[in-house]
Amino acid sequence: MRVLDQSKGRLFTDPDPDKARDFFRSKSRKMESKVMNLSDAIAKYVHDGDYLAVGGFGANRTPIAACHEIVRQGRKGMAFAGKTATHDFQILAAGEVFDRVDVAYIVGLEARGLSPCARKYMESGRVEVCEWTNYGLAGRFRAASMGVPYIPARNILGTDTFIRSGAKIVECPFTGKLLTLLPALYPDVAVIHVHEADVYGNARIKGIMVMDGELSKAAKHLILTTERLISNDEIRRDPTSTSIPYYLVDAVCEVRYAAYPGTMAYEYFSDEEHLQEWLNVQKNQGEFREFLNHNIYDCPDHYEYIRRHGGTEKMNQLRQKELLLHKEISHG
Repeated sequence: MRVLDQSKGRLFTDPDPDKARDFFRSKSRKMESKVMNLSDAIAKYVHDGDYLAVGGFGANRTPIAACHEIVRQGRKGMAFAGKTATHDFQILAAGEVFDRVDVAYIVGLEARGLSPCARKYMESGRVEVCEWTNYGLAGRFRAASMGVPYIPARNILGTDTFIRSGAKIVECPFTGKLLTLLPALYPDVAVIHVHEADVYGNARIKGIMVMDGELSKAAKHLILTTERLISNDEIRRDPTSTSIPYYLVDAVCEVRYAAYPGTMAYEYFSDEEHLQEWLNVQKNQGEFREFLNHNIYDCPDHYEYIRRHGGTEKMNQLRQKELLLHKEISHG
């Protein structure tokens, strides 16, 4: 296969599937309880310098409780997969957790606006960037999930994104057409928030998964946060509803409302007022430091965080809003 063009970006992970296979071969596949509290899971599996990826899409089903805990524990020097990163990216940027980012979508909080703190950190010169597209990062996770060093695509050809990526352009040996080779991406650790899981890590996700299936297979370590623990008997009664199988999972953490202030499909809507508060307070650095102390550093856990922003009453309101929205959609 003839390489026609080489991008200028640096790969932050090794795409060699045999090296990844050596790791996965040593990983336990015992069907044993993996339940632990979130603080312990982050301490055990998330380390300075690791490559981190998180599940969800935009502000939907994003593991915010885990992002808070990573910042609270002071992780630094990490790499991050900025695939559809919104509030999660804002939190990690505020804590200056990462210094390398594979960029597809970052800094923006979709229709809510741009994050000043994330933008300032990305413009500081302290973060190394390799550029991709959302599909490009999805392809990289898919390659890793397949156990191959790359996946061919017709993505980012003829763009500046290719130049700043870590991809290669080759001539297809069958057709002679141009193809982009997207290198496999094996994160050291991933965190995915799910609707339900048993103690072993068999997990159910309702609604869109986007690339979380591929991510769960690509990550060397996988932490699940879950809205609720269910019995293994329930899993076995409907095995086709299992989105992530237990043998991929290292830790199961029951954290109700772990996607707050984002959305959890069929569970609760996003807290738009609090997300706007995050954006507004960043305009004053002194106020923002106090805000981070109040909401993350001096906040012992996610339940206290929710209590400080309306508690059960607020979550009930957001749950009713989500249920009403789905009712309206189902009735056209």
